[in-house]
Amino acid sequence: MAVLGRGVAKPDPDQRDSPWRDHRVSEPTVPLRHPAITERGENPEDPPADTANLVSLHESIAALLASRGQYRQAYQHLRSALDLMSEMSAPPQIPEQFRREVDRLRREHAEAHEQSIRDSLTASYNRRYLDQRLVDLVAEQGTADGLGVALVDLDWFKQVNDTFGHLVGDRVLQRVVELLQDGLPEGGFCARYGGEEFVLVLPGVDRATAVDIAEAARGRVERYPWSSLVLGLRVTVSIGLAHEPAIRVADNTPAAPERQLREADALLYTAKQSGRNAVAYLLEGTAHLAGAAAGRRAIATPRASAR
Repeated sequence: MAVLGRGVAKPDPDQRDSPWRDHRVSEPTVPLRHPAITERGENPEDPPADTANLVSLHESIAALLASRGQYRQAYQHLRSALDLMSEMSAPPQIPEQFRREVDRLRREHAEAHEQSIRDSLTASYNRRYLDQRLVDLVAEQGTADGLGVALVDLDWFKQVNDTFGHLVGDRVLQRVVELLQDGLPEGGFCARYGGEEFVLVLPGVDRATAVDIAEAARGRVERYPWSSLVLGLRVTVSIGLAHEPAIRVADNTPAAPERQLREADALLYTAKQSGRNAVAYLLEGTAHLAGAAAGRRAIATPRASAR
């Protein structure tokens, strides 16, 4: 067998029909070094070749993942590349294009995360975010005034869809969310619970303040000029408000948010059975209606609380 060059063998003429005829032995391919590193030449402060190759490899993987929309993983690889470059003895010369790529991936990752926790129709937070954030808030409320959770349901919403159509119904939901989100306390938010039900989370407020916020939200929905959207339209909401004082919240377990939501649901039932378009809450274990409804309506017996 004749040798042509390094790592490549030429078969002898009498071996042309051998199964090894097309066999080639090649050297392993070494990944290209990052442009910012190869420009340094033979300077004694050049980084080790292995480090340079790892940087290039991370960057290539990040570009591939980003092209597939896997922004979280792409961002992690770019961060790994930057960490490797920061460990070099000489200050890293990071190209502007590389910096822009990191910034772009960071923005796209943030946007993708935001979309994953938002309701696509109303842009309010979704149930996934609600469940996660409530657990965190319970743990954070030990020194605050307490935590209010208000379950909001649109009254007779099926009739709105049946009478005016689902497109109008969608616009109603969007506008209701805008009205509910106005005047929330710092750290408060609105989340879509399902269908035409929403949850207002009110951290760091006492019971009286939570009742005032819920009643103000109900009033804004009632007073909104819905006929400007479509003639003859009227929209109201009923609200069940459950409030936990700080001393109770501080002792809560991970099951506390579910218990508080069940209490809010029972009070929502009270508001519905008491004539709708009202806010129901507990005071010393007794159900009350807030605002103008308190003086002109009888209060239905609430369903059993989970307390």
